[in-house]
Amino acid sequence: MIPEEAALGMPGADDPIILDDIVRSMGRDLPLVREALAAITVKAGEGFAGLERSAREALTNDWYAVGGASAAALGRVILGAYYRDDRVLVALGHEARAPFPQGYVLEQGDWSLLDAVRNRPPFWRDDRIVPDGER
Repeated sequence: MIPEEAALGMPGADDPIILDDIVRSMGRDLPLVREALAAITVKAGEGFAGLERSAREALTNDWYAVGGASAAALGRVILGAYYRDDRVLVALGHEARAPFPQGYVLEQGDWSLLDAVRNRPPFWRDDRIVPDGER
C-alpha cells in the first residue's frame, strides 16, 4: 500500500521493521486483515508480488474502494505502523518521538468559525435539568 520513496528517505510499508510492527499491532483486526489479503490474492491471482508496481497500485486501489471493513482494517494496521516509524517521521520533518508529553505547537485558526455551533440552541436532552413533577 505504501511504496518506498528513496529520494525522500522514506521506506515502504514492506520494510522489515515496519512489517514486524504491522504483525505485532494487528490484534483484533487479524481476521479482517486475513480476509483482505485473501481478496487481494484472488483478484491478482497468485502473482501479486510479481506484478509491476503500477499494476499492484491499480489493483489495490480498485479493491480498496470496494473492500469494505476488511480494506479499512488492512489500511488502519498498515498506516498505523508506517507512521510510527522514526524514519518516516524524520522524512516528514517531525521529531522521532511520541506527540506527548511534549506535544506540538499548532497554528491558531479562525475560532469565529465555531460561532454558528456555539449560537445554535441545544438539540440534546440536558440531564442536569429535572422536569416539573419529578422532584
